[in-house]
Amino acid sequence: MAEFDVIVYGATGYTGKLVAEYMLKTYGTSGDIKWAIAGRNLQKLEQTRDDLGAGDGLNLIVADAADKASVEALVSRTKCVLTTVGPYQLYGNELVAACAEHGTDYVDLCGEPAWMRKMVDAHEAAAKSSGARIVFSCGFDSIPFDLGVLFLQNAAQQKFGAPCPRVRGRVRAMKGTFSGGTAASFKATMASAMQDPEVINLLRSPFALTPGFEGPEQPHGMAPEFDDAIQMWVAPFIMASINTKNIHRSNALLGHQYGTDFVYDEMMITGTGDEGEAIAKAVASDNPLSDDKTPEPGEGPSREEREAGHYDLLFLGQAPSGETISVGVTGDRDPGYGSTSKMITESAICLVKDVVDTPGGIYTPAPAMGEALVRRLAANAGLTFEVEG
Repeated sequence: MAEFDVIVYGATGYTGKLVAEYMLKTYGTSGDIKWAIAGRNLQKLEQTRDDLGAGDGLNLIVADAADKASVEALVSRTKCVLTTVGPYQLYGNELVAACAEHGTDYVDLCGEPAWMRKMVDAHEAAAKSSGARIVFSCGFDSIPFDLGVLFLQNAAQQKFGAPCPRVRGRVRAMKGTFSGGTAASFKATMASAMQDPEVINLLRSPFALTPGFEGPEQPHGMAPEFDDAIQMWVAPFIMASINTKNIHRSNALLGHQYGTDFVYDEMMITGTGDEGEAIAKAVASDNPLSDDKTPEPGEGPSREEREAGHYDLLFLGQAPSGETISVGVTGDRDPGYGSTSKMITESAICLVKDVVDTPGGIYTPAPAMGEALVRRLAANAGLTFEVEG
């Protein structure tokens, strides 16, 4: 019997502290959720506990991602490991391997598709055998998008009796910054691609995370365009390269519930007319993950900035008949930190409390937790999912 439901690994880092703060505020230390925080340095863990005002009721665990014995001791004590320690291609290998072997659930904030594919190839069989549910991308990439598409397709099934083979994901509004961890992961992925041409091929393929399946040609989304479906200009969205891959994996893991002919893309809405076009072109020429525009890992915005952040997403589905259905998804905090820390926490708890019958394997959020996670996020984490038309 595991000692804890969830261990937050990386709790002394910026995002890890936010996770621990949310966990403490929402679930306390003496309720139904038994949890602990873990990291490499005991003094930093003690300082984090003091900063949170958690008292001695919050357990501290020393573990080092590079030490196999330390990692195995960590995963043996919990039902689920929640890790914010990235880039995962640098610090996640031993942890995923240990969870897959020992049957321990795992959630992360990974947006590194080449590494994710490597983990699928190396550990999916072990996870299926042990019962471990390993779920990547449980933050802004890719929960609101992955669950937004699932929510739309479930609504389309009710409305049309069939899924929508064409879905557009559109960012209507977003205030907040990408995390320093996202930027570090992007840089690590680019460095890996420079050394291994196969990484470049995976980054280019929309079906990089669906080994054995190649669907229809997908929109590239790399240039500004006028979107006839919504009669607005749209621009490339930096997270689309990981979100689209995750959503195609979700479709595959759901038995192609969205269809084998499913086409999906993501872009940012910039407006109408000449102004919308000008903004779309400006966005397309900008790199929001350049060195001077994101914090370093371990740094982030103030509480006031996090709480002033938000996002608003539109999903527009087109049925085979030509009829359409639209879904809105919103979050009440900045995407990279405030909302992400709540989403990954609820994902871990959903795994161990709500979807205990999900079999072992390597997952994306939608097939692992589905509507159970939608309900939990709506109830606790400030997200909304609504059919708009």
